[in-house]
Amino acid sequence: MNTITIDVAILGAGTAGLAAYRAARAAGKTALLIEGGPYGTTCARVGCMPSKLLIAAAEAAHEARHTAPFGVHVVGDIVIDGREVMDRVRRERDRFVGFVLDSVDGIPAEDKLRGYARFVDNLTLQVDDHTTVKAGRVVIATGSSPSIPEPFRVFGDRLVVNDDVFSWKTLPRRVAVFGPGVIGLELGQALSRLGVDVRVFGARGGVGPLSDPAIRDYARTTFQNEFYLDPDAKIESMARDGDEAVIRYVSLAGETVTERFDYVLAATGRSPSVAGLGLENTGLELDARGVPLFDRETLQCGSSAVFIAGDANNILPLLHEAADEGKTAGSNAASYPDVKPGLRRAPIGVVFSDPQIAMVGTRFADLEPGSFVTGEVSFENQGRSRVMLKNRGLMHVYADKATGRFLGAEWIGPRAENIAHTLAWAVQMGLTVEQMLEMPFYHPVVEEGVRTALRDVAAN
Repeated sequence: MNTITIDVAILGAGTAGLAAYRAARAAGKTALLIEGGPYGTTCARVGCMPSKLLIAAAEAAHEARHTAPFGVHVVGDIVIDGREVMDRVRRERDRFVGFVLDSVDGIPAEDKLRGYARFVDNLTLQVDDHTTVKAGRVVIATGSSPSIPEPFRVFGDRLVVNDDVFSWKTLPRRVAVFGPGVIGLELGQALSRLGVDVRVFGARGGVGPLSDPAIRDYARTTFQNEFYLDPDAKIESMARDGDEAVIRYVSLAGETVTERFDYVLAATGRSPSVAGLGLENTGLELDARGVPLFDRETLQCGSSAVFIAGDANNILPLLHEAADEGKTAGSNAASYPDVKPGLRRAPIGVVFSDPQIAMVGTRFADLEPGSFVTGEVSFENQGRSRVMLKNRGLMHVYADKATGRFLGAEWIGPRAENIAHTLAWAVQMGLTVEQMLEMPFYHPVVEEGVRTALRDVAAN
């Protein structure tokens, strides 16, 4: 049995873990990355990048089918070769993963340990059956994994998660998607545009991450006009029959329908990957999910020398948040017990559907009733949007009633991924609506719609 003594032990070599390692080393501490699974971040392997590759193929197919309104006519059928689509997804996915692997390869061999770690006590780790690690501090950066409700297990190998989709050799014929959140909407729409017969089922009426009822309703109607989406589905039975999944449900028209699918995609959320870490052997206080209680600003677990960062803490499971949190956790681990709040940027989230969905700043659901005013713009008659025939969308912006400070926005509409950055910067800078209206707006651009919404706020 080997024994390693180290200043900072980091569990997980994903985005947060790598950032924690760099921060600890930059502070002059010795650090050890412990990883039992494949190197490469969730984003590169099964998240952001492969999903955008699939979406890009879907957008190409969709645009090719909808050129006629411009007077541009594509002669002949639009042929989608599923094998070619998925081959590019996998090749480019592997290329992005390769960049991460190159980064990991640049880390000295003595700073990496292969295996799965388990706590013996707060600062002692057992890695598989070969190494004991005695650490001065520990950073938990083990990421997250898909959460699958038990009833879905009936589908056996017909049940997939987003991780599995990107390993498909070709496109299936029919897919049922459970969960119209970010992953479900993105993949459901993309598969539908690539010719897959798709049904998207949800619960409790949610559409993406939206919390503003008006924006959520607009989004629901918009997507329902393109593919089957029932955000509050009534499922009567689920079964496996041969190589098919069989689902009996009440349709949007109120009829009981039984349909067969090649696969069922469970996009029902992700959970922190903390099972098996032996956290019960520590003195850390755990929540109902088994995740250590921690300070959201310093990422310190209680008053201990243990920190938790990235998807493992489930604050905002996004790559840029994981990178910031990893740096905070690594820096505080290095300076423990002198810990400080880390960088918290203005919240920003984007769903790469079409139209795109975005949220910045404070969500509608988190605003205190009566304390804010709302501005609205429809993109249906917005100039640049109509020029591009991308004129579908509705935006709400929120401002503090007393001070006029811009608080945030929720919307669905064209080029939301770009507009979201501008608005997130405004939130982080603490700008008022009047100050934002003093900023330049070119003509004709989609951002003119933002100005319309801000003027609406100012008028209220």
